[in-house]
Amino acid sequence: MKELRTEVEIAAPPHRVWAVLSDFASHPEWNPFIRSIEGELREGARLSVRLGPPGGKVVTFRPIVLRAVENEELRWLGNLVLPGIFDGEHIFQLEPMDAGRRTRFVQREEFRGILVRLFSKFLDTDTRRGFEAMNEAIKERAETSGLEPSNADRLPGSE
Repeated sequence: MKELRTEVEIAAPPHRVWAVLSDFASHPEWNPFIRSIEGELREGARLSVRLGPPGGKVVTFRPIVLRAVENEELRWLGNLVLPGIFDGEHIFQLEPMDAGRRTRFVQREEFRGILVRLFSKFLDTDTRRGFEAMNEAIKERAETSGLEPSNADRLPGSE
């Protein structure tokens, strides 16, 4: 098994970060790594995901949603050709910070299968670069989305 893990702190509450992440139709506008996602956001659903690191080759795969908990976690499992060859469990976690006013966005993937060792260098370079680019893009989008802040977003005394 091999794991990649990246994270970024976002000056927006988890519900705002979730709104950006779960709005699949808008990913082509802002996401430099996951270029598009199509399908239903529910456990057991099959998605169509196009991804590629900045400057890298774009591939399409069809993972199954393992977990979709609003404002907390999205997790899917995809594989190359057949299960056991090269499987990736991609996990997005939203951890509330500062009484829910900020979010730690964790993006990680657990890779398993007989070809993981072969792709290890690519995962450590290009894939990690893709994770980091997406993390910065979701941070930017959530912090400057133009959404009117809800009362939950406001700091005491900031009215």
